[in-house]
Parts: sequence; C-alpha cells; structure tokens
Amino acid sequence: MLARDWRGGELGILVMALVLAVGVVSGISAFTTRLQSALEQESHRFLAADLVVRSSREMAVDWLLEGQAVGLDTATTLAFPSMVYAAEDSMQLVSVKAVSQSYPLRGELSFSSEPFGEARKVLSGPGPGEVWLDSRLFPLLDVSVGSTVAIGDARFRVAGAVRAEPDQAAGMYGYGPRLLMNYEDIDATGVVQPGSRVEFRQLYAGEDAALQRHRALLESQLQPGQRLLDINQGQPGIGKALERAESFLLLAGSLGVVLAGVAIALAAGRFSERHNDYVAIMKSLGATSASINLLYGRSLLLLGALATAAGCLLGWGIQALFFSVFAEQLPVQPGPGGPRPYLIGSATALTCLMCFAWPPLRRLSSASPLRVLRRDMPLETRRSIRDYLLGLLAVSALMLWYSGDWTLTGAVLAGLAITVGLGMLLALTLLKGGRMVGMSAGSIWRLALAGLQRRGAANALQVVIFAMAIMLLLVLVLVRTSLIDEWQTQLPEDAPNHFVINIGPEELQSVEQMLREEGVASEALYPMIRGRIMAVNEQPLPTREAGEDGPRQRESNFTWSTTLPAGNKLVAGEWWPADTTEALVSVEREFAERMELQIGDKVSFLVGAQPLAATVSSIRELDWQSMRPNFFLVFPPHVLADYPATFMTSFHLAAQNKVFLNRFIRSFPTITVIEMDLVIDQIRNIVNQVSAAVELVLAIILATGALVLVAGVQASVDARMHESSILRALGARRQLILGGLLIEFATLGLFAGLLATVAAELSVAILQLFALDMSYSPSPWLWPLGLLSGTVLIAGLGVFSCRRVVSSPPVALLREI
Repeated sequence: MLARDWRGGELGILVMALVLAVGVVSGISAFTTRLQSALEQESHRFLAADLVVRSSREMAVDWLLEGQAVGLDTATTLAFPSMVYAAEDSMQLVSVKAVSQSYPLRGELSFSSEPFGEARKVLSGPGPGEVWLDSRLFPLLDVSVGSTVAIGDARFRVAGAVRAEPDQAAGMYGYGPRLLMNYEDIDATGVVQPGSRVEFRQLYAGEDAALQRHRALLESQLQPGQRLLDINQGQPGIGKALERAESFLLLAGSLGVVLAGVAIALAAGRFSERHNDYVAIMKSLGATSASINLLYGRSLLLLGALATAAGCLLGWGIQALFFSVFAEQLPVQPGPGGPRPYLIGSATALTCLMCFAWPPLRRLSSASPLRVLRRDMPLETRRSIRDYLLGLLAVSALMLWYSGDWTLTGAVLAGLAITVGLGMLLALTLLKGGRMVGMSAGSIWRLALAGLQRRGAANALQVVIFAMAIMLLLVLVLVRTSLIDEWQTQLPEDAPNHFVINIGPEELQSVEQMLREEGVASEALYPMIRGRIMAVNEQPLPTREAGEDGPRQRESNFTWSTTLPAGNKLVAGEWWPADTTEALVSVEREFAERMELQIGDKVSFLVGAQPLAATVSSIRELDWQSMRPNFFLVFPPHVLADYPATFMTSFHLAAQNKVFLNRFIRSFPTITVIEMDLVIDQIRNIVNQVSAAVELVLAIILATGALVLVAGVQASVDARMHESSILRALGARRQLILGGLLIEFATLGLFAGLLATVAAELSVAILQLFALDMSYSPSPWLWPLGLLSGTVLIAGLGVFSCRRVVSSPPVALLREI
C-alpha cells in the first residue's frame, strides 16, 4: 500500500513533513548542543581555565594536587600592582602577573620578540629570570629586548613583549601596562608581604565530571576571602549573554517542535481523507476493522521508521553544513553532539505520528462500505476535541522535554492559546460577515467571498493554523532582534574603553584640558572616596575573617552627586533635592540585597579613621556593562565634603591612538590608567559569535514555518481544485479563477497575520519579562510585518499550489481528484 501511495503521490506531503520535522528538530538540537559547547569553551578564555579559585592570600597546594589526582590540568597565577625600574630616573607603575609554566589552561597566550612586532602564539609564559613587557612599556622605560629591569629586590632580563593573555579581564590586569613573569621568581622580588594587595588564583581545566567533583571539594573547604569563579561569576556580562543565547536556542528548538507537529498533523489529515474511498472498498470486499487498523498501524510505523532515518541523516547534514559555514568564526573546534539530538528527533516523529497522524487513520476503520455507492456519506476522519487535546498535551510534553524550562513552554503555549481563541472567534465573525459584502461585490470578489462562506469552519481552522505558524516565527524574530539590539547597545563601538583613577583635585583642570586638546571624548569626572561599611541600624557587622554567613563588613568606593547619575534607574525610594542637608545614601540594588539593606535603614561607615552615618533613601539599578564609572553608594555632596577625595573618569580611545597614553602617563605619573579595550574586544567577539548563531537558528526555523504554511495550504487544495475545475468546465476565464483564489487566500492570510501579531506581542512580553530577564517595549514595526507577511505568503502559496487548475484539462483534474 505504501509503495502504491508513493507512486501515486499520496505520501509526498506526509513524508516531507516527517523528514523535515525530524531533520529540523534533530539538526537544531545537534547544532545548538555543539554550538553551546563551543561558545562555552570560547568563553572560558576569559578565565584561562574552566574553574578558578580566587583569594587575597596564598592557597593550599593540596587543592592543586587533589585536582591533578582526578585528572584535571592545573596552573597558578598571582597579580599585583608594583613599580618596575629600568634606571634611577626610569620607573613605571605596572600590573604584574606571575604565571606558572602550565598557564594558560584555556585560550591562547601571544608574544612578540619586539615591541609591537608580529605576535605569535606560545604554549607557556616567560621562563625563570625573564619578563615580558607590554609594548608600551618599552618607550616608557627606555628599554629594549635584552635589557634588565628590577622588581623589588630582583632583576630580570626583558625577553620580549606580551601581546595578549586569555584572562586579561581577570584580577588587577588594568593598573598600568602589563608585565608577565614566572611564578617561581616571586620570592626573589620580596614585594609580596603580609598585607600586600595581591590576588592569587588557582586554575583548573578538564572533563566536566571531574570538575564537578573537585568543585564540590573546594566549596566545602573555602575560607573567608576565597571565591570560586566560573564564566558567570568571572565575567557576568558574558555569562548573561550566553545564558540568554541558550534560552533563545531552546526557544527556537521548542518552536521547531511545535511547527513540526503542526506540519505532520496537517499532512496526516489530508492523507487520511484521501483514503476514505480506499477503506470503503476494502470493507465492501470483507475487510474487518481490526485488519484495517493493523494495516494502517504497521504502515504508519514503517513510514515513521524510514522518515526518521532520513530525517536524522538530514539533521546531521544540517548541523554539519552550518558548522562548515560557521567554522571560521569559532576559535575552538566544537565537540560531538552525542545521540540526544537524534533521540529527540525520533521521539518527535513517533509522538507526532501517534498523537496527530494515528487518530484520523484509526477512525478509517469506521468508514461505511456504502461510500462506494454514495459519495455524499460523511467522512470518518474529522478530528474531535479529544484529538486536539491529545495533540496539545503531546506538543507541550515535547517542548518541556526539549527546553527543560516551564517559563519558555508556558509563554509559547499562552501565545498559541490566544491565537486559537481569538482566531476562531474573529475568523468565524469576519467570514460570516463576508456574505453581505459579497452580495454587492464584482464577479471575482463574489466568487472569492462565496468560497470563504461556503467553507466557513474549514477556513476558520486554516486561519488559526496559519496564525500559529506566523505567530511562532514573529516571536522568534522579535526575541532575536531584542537580544542582538541589547547586546549591541551594551557594547557600542564608541563605548569607553579606558578608566582613569587617582586624579587629584589639583589635576582636574589639567586632565580635562589634555583630553579636550587631544579630541578624546570622556565621561564626567566623578569624585571617589574609599570607605568601609561597619554597621546597619547600629548592629555591628562581622568581619570577613569571622566566617559568618550573611552581611559582613566590606570596603567600597563612595561618590557624591546632586542628580541621579546617567544610566542609573531608581527602583525604590526617592532621589534627594539638590540642596538637601540630610545625611542620605543611595544604594545599588544587588549591593542592597547582599547587605540586606532597605529604605530607611541607618548605615554606619568608616572613612579612614573618621566615622560617617547615613540613612538609605533610595535603591538604584544600573548597567555594569555600560563601561561608565559606576558606584554602589552615592551620597549628597555635603555629606562627603569634609573627606579627602580623588577623581575618576572613563574615555574611548581608538587602537591607532594608543600612543596618546604614553604622553598622558608621562604628564600625570601619579594617575592610574586601566585599559579595557582588549577586554571589550574579547566580549564583543563572543557576542558576535552568539549573534551569528542566533541568525543561523532563525533561518532554520523560518524554513520549518514555511513547511507548515505549505501543509496548511495543501490541506484545502483538493476542495478548491475541484470547484475550480467545475468552473473551468463551465467556461470560467483564467483571470476569474486565479483572481478568486488570490483574494480568498489573501483574506485568510490577512486575518492570520492580524491574529499572529497580537499573540506574538503578548508572548514576547511574557518571554522577555519572565524567561529572558529583559525589559519589554512594544514593537510598532511588527504590525505591518505581520499583516503583510501573512497576506503575501498565504496568497502566494495558495495560488502557486492551485496553478495547475488553469494549465491542465478540467477532465484530467476531476478524474485525479
């Protein structure tokens, strides 16, 4: 039977729907699984490892030995600011990083034999007795390769220039130009003493299972002042981008599951309808209902097995093709996707066959043998409410299994529910109202509106199906646009990439003048005072060394302002008047949560040896990715007027203008410049890769949506072809038939686009607010896009599918149908 149906073209749409459903779901799953793995590996470059322990004092060597015992690679780094001397009058504050021979564990270390020379990748850092200098340090210290420089009590040979480190965003990298040295040389320098401002790091990399075991061991032994870091803690901006990208990819895969199920349901419904007469003949010849069920059940399983195998092969080809296109943008080779994507594809096919295709096929056994003689007998394959509920339950279970996220699944289902509810109501109302319009319309419009009215219930169902497909595609486009726009807004090309701190009050005018003369656009100059929070509501806070849970004493930078700083948003309380004399403080939201602060709390501080008390008047939310100076604590100006302050600012400096920093540092030797440009480039590279992945996945889902639209159109093609063939046999012109079909499908598409746009806006609002942690704003451009795409796509597909009616003899079409 399958062979005969294949030769007769009966299985074309169903097999295509099954193959593409399995191919798209397994392809997206394999692609996203491997891509997430590759992006996570790339993101680990920011730590030079998979897992890092950070501490302000030296850590136990036993941790490294235990990590090696479970198969992990390990390394050690130490970062601190220090003066480097080339001669008595040639010195410079630098950011020293001492690294062990195994550093880095992830990412690449670049080195050049001459300053600003050709960079080449190396496997390890400088050897004992050697240092690598930032290229800018050579003219600042007036040294060359082979010269000698001193750090503390030890002298070192300059062996080359350090060009790039994978974890430049870590630790004290930014306090002046970089100097890289060997970890074994630290003791000889004598610069690291008790109380020194240093940052020790232990680096670990290896298999995930071993990492998780060692992580659990470390967590049980961490002391106060020690912290475990992964990509989410080490670089929260990157971690958040990857988290949102993962949510998007899961959303895309979930929508792929829904679209695949709808396509199979539509194709299977058409297949079963065209087999009513076949079953009636078999029953008239003595076939029993049980034998018919067995025949179609075995046929469906065989068809599903063949289509699943072909779909898995297609899915493998899809992900392989995308990775071949995407390979140049990935600095690491993605690992294997494993069997899970193809298990998901197979489960999707089996579930959709059993829940969408089998119910109408099972009812074929109830077809009456009288249909052989009476073609007006009702069909037995129409779906019941129970069938729709079964399909909804199946799709929901597949989406939840695939995404593992109740919020994503709920948002999509809410959009579908809105589409179905409003769709049936609007479609039936508008299509019923078409009778009055059709009475006074011209011949083409009267023909089209009569067709809409005659198939009112079927057309309403088609509108809902079209609206569901378009809604899911619009949701994906909206979320993709929101994500990429937010990423680009966070890191614009002119974002500040250098911070300047320790500016004395007497240097303010000179700094502003030099930046202005050089054409360097800078942020405002912010006062900065260092202080320690000591008590809340007169209850002393424990020190970090006490090891107690909850809020503890901690140091922070203070500033003052009469107005709410740019990029800050009040989430609680009110901002103070410009002329206030009250002792108030505004607290950043996450800081307030960690310190358990609320509006009205009285907080006690210590600035140097001077006490300070203030009342929490507001809580702010701010964007740490803006690269502007940001502060946890902001006071009115008069509160900090009696405390000594330095100032800070940030500015953007193009790569070709980096030489300006040498002149700037020479002019203001006590000022510290923190360079963020390389870090920003790393972040931007990750974001660009994630954006490209989002674009590729969107293209796959758009192809799946097109399949649903084609299947939806095909569901009613037979009836329309039959009517059009009769019209042609009665002498209707080509323009009349095609014009009527164009108007009919365009009307359905317009209704579907309207419903899809409303449901998409509501679904995206739910997704952005509850699943993606984003702010929601309406998208006016979505309305013309939704209406136009629905009208044009459905009208084009409908006319294209029925084009044979005007190019083939009517008698041939009537015999075929």
